[in-house]
Amino acid sequence: MRSRFVPDRQLTVRMVTVVFLLGLLYVVLAAVLVAVLKSAVLVLLIAVAALAGQYWYSDRVALLAMRARDVTPEEEPRLHGAVDRLCALADMPKPRLALADTELPNAFATGRNADHAVLCVTTGLLRRLEGEELDGVLAHELSHIAHRDVAVMTVASFLGVLAGLAVRVGFYSGLVGGRGRRDQNTAMIVAAVVAVSAAVYAISFLLIRALSRYRELAADRSAAELTGRPSALASALVKVSGAAGRIPTKDLRTAQAFNAVLFVPALTAGPDGETGPGSGPVPLFARMFMTHPSLECRLEALAQVSTRLGESSDS
Repeated sequence: MRSRFVPDRQLTVRMVTVVFLLGLLYVVLAAVLVAVLKSAVLVLLIAVAALAGQYWYSDRVALLAMRARDVTPEEEPRLHGAVDRLCALADMPKPRLALADTELPNAFATGRNADHAVLCVTTGLLRRLEGEELDGVLAHELSHIAHRDVAVMTVASFLGVLAGLAVRVGFYSGLVGGRGRRDQNTAMIVAAVVAVSAAVYAISFLLIRALSRYRELAADRSAAELTGRPSALASALVKVSGAAGRIPTKDLRTAQAFNAVLFVPALTAGPDGETGPGSGPVPLFARMFMTHPSLECRLEALAQVSTRLGESSDS
């Protein structure tokens, strides 16, 4: 899709590289599944069905989980007006707009392509942000759609689903196996499937997290360049990140599963390594497990964009 969002060659290279490496892992995992199931056709059918389901229905699953609904211009004129202006500025088709009724201030974009994209914001976000701050967040999400990284991340994350499926198939094969020597052979096959699947999952997990962190920086940069107000996006980041500690736990837990697609992680400090403002430097090992760069890293990158664009501090 062509738009006025500046093409990000580094993002494109990273997405192509990650998808290529994940493709190699697909081949290894598929070979193991063929050995276990003794049927390449069955493996292909399982893989295609799982990928198609995730690709075609990812938007519906995300909206359903966040209890979001489509909203009309009459219901949310401020939101529609802002997106209309930004889409005209970016010369891109307008996505469907959805609203999630939660105090959690956040936003995300989902959908398999630009023609079937959905941009969802929460009521908490609309209540907390001023006009230019909201524009920055919306431009960030529109950048994800324009650069096609929503679809790429959906396809890339599918490998983790397939690896988990392989583990289940391996255990199931062990449970229904025969006796005696056949039991021993089955146990070895099951162990091989589980080991390969675990390795595939671990490698794909790290590759996807690395791509996810870079795409967030790329979306920040594209949004700042489109709106010409990096400081407004930085202000929104600080507000949204700082508000997480005052959000009801149930709302945070609901959104945690979608950390990778949210504007900022739903949890500022949790078992998955997410961190927020005031958390201090993040150790390298912890950064490998983060879906987003730290707040400090994002603010520093936006400051560099602001300097390059010559944005004045009192503008």
